[in-house]
Amino acid sequence: MLKKVLIANRGEIAVRIIRACKELGIKTVAVYSEIDKNSLHTKLADEAICIGPATSSKSYLNKKNILEAACITGCDSIHPGFGFLSENANFAKMCEESGIKFIGPSYKVIELMGNKSNSKELMKKAGVPVIPGSEGSLKGFKEAKMLAQKIGFPVILKAAAGGGGKGIRIVEKIEDLENAYNVVKQEAKVSFNDDEIYMEKFIRNPRHVEIQILADEHENVIHLGERDCSVQRRNQKILEETPSTILNDKLRAKMGETAIKAVKASKYTNAGTIEFLVDKDKNFYFMEMNTRIQVEHPITEMVTGIDIVKEQLRIASGEKLRISQKDVEFRGHSIECRINAENPEKNFKPCPGKIIDLNLPGGNGVRIDTAVYTGYTIPPVYDSMIAKIIVHAEDRKMAINKMKRALEELVIDGIDTNIDFLYKIMENSKFEKGDFDTSFIEKEMK
Repeated sequence: MLKKVLIANRGEIAVRIIRACKELGIKTVAVYSEIDKNSLHTKLADEAICIGPATSSKSYLNKKNILEAACITGCDSIHPGFGFLSENANFAKMCEESGIKFIGPSYKVIELMGNKSNSKELMKKAGVPVIPGSEGSLKGFKEAKMLAQKIGFPVILKAAAGGGGKGIRIVEKIEDLENAYNVVKQEAKVSFNDDEIYMEKFIRNPRHVEIQILADEHENVIHLGERDCSVQRRNQKILEETPSTILNDKLRAKMGETAIKAVKASKYTNAGTIEFLVDKDKNFYFMEMNTRIQVEHPITEMVTGIDIVKEQLRIASGEKLRISQKDVEFRGHSIECRINAENPEKNFKPCPGKIIDLNLPGGNGVRIDTAVYTGYTIPPVYDSMIAKIIVHAEDRKMAINKMKRALEELVIDGIDTNIDFLYKIMENSKFEKGDFDTSFIEKEMK
């Protein structure tokens, strides 16, 4: 087992990892920026070390400072969490070269699967269904125009190294193609320092369903079922649930088997997700692979009873998976709501500031993942997500009712949040019926 882990992250995911490490008897080191000196993760870890000023590029994205912190404190491993350096192949390689275990896949796999066009080609060769589109990255506008005419509009242009909803444009007609092509190229360069882009047929109003996988370093791979992430705003997830209302047992098994096939084709290890789009006829297509733990992993933990972060730590320690596919059982229904410091009435404007009063919900089947506390000041320089409410119940209706009750109990005074907005989603008749897709927010929550 690993002896000492540095958590190269902040906020609720850093707290989540620290707790898992403590329960396994692993020592922890927190890193923090100057503005995060009083953050909860710095208080819970065995040690904490400052890695730079508030700006992410000088702290949480500063590879050199993070590796120096790991070496100074005698860490044998680094857990990147999600975001920041979690899918940075160069950082994973630097860890390997420094003799420090990167808790995730190898840098070669991150590099391969991080490029959306290359990963798509690999999936095609492995027999995984993919959305019709370009063979790798587009070589120029002329190719983009010819391909768009061949596969038919609408099409979607995406940054090959993209993520987080950046570098994406949907094009409905040929007259708009050239401008969209140039804009996406520019966004890709600015956001990812890589202007390669690719094209796919745009599947209108699909469901976004991902499969959680675990793969050890001994070629054992299992899936832990699906998560429906279709409730999104501008390609950013707002809430997630499992099981999905559109999957039956047969389709679930087929998607799970396909996800395992994708993992084996890429020689992936540790925890990850295979993301699929599911159309109205229940055809599913590979979209991308996330080579890290996901924000929404707790709902899978709730229905399976498997601690995914602990499994990550065991896999990174060289252990074999302790469970086989036949051991995985799904019980009940789970929903996660992301609590953000933002104002939905003002176009979801971020609302950093000091929390004057805080009351967190509780009770059977309610889990809170957060790093905030009364008196904590939310900094203006990081993501606006400040907490996650996760509920678990016997069935979907009871899970919705439990989430409504939890949202009613949640009090965060001093800042604006999206609590009321999430409650309205829970009360929406179409959401209650499971009748929604990725256009739900745009159509229903005006």
